[in-house]
Amino acid sequence: MAESSSIKTVVNLFWRFLERCGAQVVSFVVSMILARILGPEEYGTLGMIMIFTTLMQVFVDSGMGNALIQKKDADDLDFSTVFYFNVVLCVAMYAIMFFSAPLISDFYELPELTPVVRVQSLMLIISGVRNVQQAYVSRHMLFKRFFFATLGGTLGAAVVGIVMAYLGFGVWALVAQYLFNLAASTAFLWITVKWRPKKAFSFERLKSLFAYGWKILVSKLLDTLYNEARQLVISKVYTKSDLAFYNEGKKLPHLAVTDINSSIDSVLLPTMSNAQDDKSRVCAMTRRSIKISTYIMMPVMLGLAVCAEPLIELMLTEKWLPCVPYLRIFCITYAFYPIHTANLNAIKAMGRSDLFLILEIIKKVVGVILLLATMFQGVMAMAYSLLISTLIASFVNAFPNKKLLGYSYFEQFKDMLPQIGLSLVMAAIVYCVEFLKLPSIVTLLIQIPLGVLIYVVASKIFKVESFEYILSMIKNMLGKRKKQGETK
Repeated sequence: MAESSSIKTVVNLFWRFLERCGAQVVSFVVSMILARILGPEEYGTLGMIMIFTTLMQVFVDSGMGNALIQKKDADDLDFSTVFYFNVVLCVAMYAIMFFSAPLISDFYELPELTPVVRVQSLMLIISGVRNVQQAYVSRHMLFKRFFFATLGGTLGAAVVGIVMAYLGFGVWALVAQYLFNLAASTAFLWITVKWRPKKAFSFERLKSLFAYGWKILVSKLLDTLYNEARQLVISKVYTKSDLAFYNEGKKLPHLAVTDINSSIDSVLLPTMSNAQDDKSRVCAMTRRSIKISTYIMMPVMLGLAVCAEPLIELMLTEKWLPCVPYLRIFCITYAFYPIHTANLNAIKAMGRSDLFLILEIIKKVVGVILLLATMFQGVMAMAYSLLISTLIASFVNAFPNKKLLGYSYFEQFKDMLPQIGLSLVMAAIVYCVEFLKLPSIVTLLIQIPLGVLIYVVASKIFKVESFEYILSMIKNMLGKRKKQGETK
């Protein structure tokens, strides 16, 4: 039974990871093309608007999606209630953004932002329709549906964005690409997932779900406010180009971490929630998640950091090279995200949204102090302050699980140590290729295969437990498929 559950979890993780990879590969190629057509100014303009729409996006979920996943006996009445609540809330959020658009334009002293804000904010209504469907897919572990919905939306958006950019629409090409992607993927999800809202609503169910969800909402709001505060300071104190280079430096590591971390996050929370009454099982899943995700993410992040300069020069041309230092800082920052995801999911799965909120407050107080200390020292200093606060946050997130699960931060770091050590050795060797002063494309063609080869061979030689576990799970999955094929 436990083995079957493990295989099901891995299969769902595979589909979620495939969905994220497929979408991000397309987005990655499209962003390369668009960055060559458009300049930092256009990206900086969109970045200014996204500060506000991202903040409003937090209210779209209201913590209710997590509440639906965490609740053991959630039924159609729960899902329908949250759906109608979300739609009404999102319409209200859009109205706020619509009437606030001139104020945002005045804040930046850019009157042309008003129509862009109003159109971009339509994402709130689309997300409100999509949100509960996403929770339903996660709850019932139907991640294969995500693959088709996301990939369809991403491919369509790619065509729209590139065509509009070539036709000279500037920032509107980026807005259209984003909205089309969200709308198309939402439509695909509604077509492929059978659930539909019933004509039913319960204030009692809403109150019960909100009792759990509001703490997640406040936690997300604090996190978003904190993250967007940096963007706001950069956009107001510095230039559009500074904001564009900062955001572009964050984009690549963020894409990579989204593929891996969000895949694990979306599968891990419902799996842990189903086992919330068995502390030892939740502990085992947390431990496994940290080991596997670190094994995958650490070499990806450190490899990306050492390949940053030839990669940016080849992909985006020399005009984007100022984003390289930011990219390297963000790679190190995101490399430690597995420890955040695993620990926070364990806390949420155990029903401790109150503890989740307390941790968020502690982390943000530390982060704000660091932000205030560096905000006038330059954009680079602000990026370094984010790295320091992230490292501190990894300890804060892990601390409660020493008591909740009997899994201390020291034990967690010990579990990550083999992956960190191998990744550092691999990165050091790969970086040496740059001293050959070869063309960017040749440098990358040597660095990437060399990095993969070193990491895999070293994992085999030193018998890294995570490597052997992944191989055994793949063999089990292939064996099961073969057995099913023979039965048919």
